[in-house]
Amino acid sequence: MRAVIQRVKSASVTVEGEIVSEIRQGLLVFLGVAQEDTPADVNYVANKIANLRIFEDDEGLMNLSILDMGGEALVVSQFTLYGDCRKGRRPSFIAAARPEKADPLYQAFMDEISRLGVSVKAGIFQAMMDVELINDGPVTIMLDSNKLF
Repeated sequence: MRAVIQRVKSASVTVEGEIVSEIRQGLLVFLGVAQEDTPADVNYVANKIANLRIFEDDEGLMNLSILDMGGEALVVSQFTLYGDCRKGRRPSFIAAARPEKADPLYQAFMDEISRLGVSVKAGIFQAMMDVELINDGPVTIMLDSNKLF
């Protein structure tokens, strides 16, 4: 499971001209599911994101998690995180899970991070979405449950 995590001042998802989800300060999480992902990957990524200390404390140090500061998370499914561009000019998405596997794990991720205490909003699985954000910092973190970057 891969996640691109952006610390944001605000973020929203629009589908067909209508805002379907929006958050104030918190995290925008683009989440990709791989063919080999399991519930263990869901738990690892959810726990890591909920407890990442990437928000500033009173001294300006990144010492607070989203749980500590009471922020929200907007989670957007994004299979393109598994785009392999090593050969040719068109990305291959073979490593990405098919929708019938990816959607339940995407939903499980949102359930797990919510269970951990994070207020969660979501995009619409498989929809064409316009994502708007005001990046805070900018702070952008990449996370992969299967390897280190």
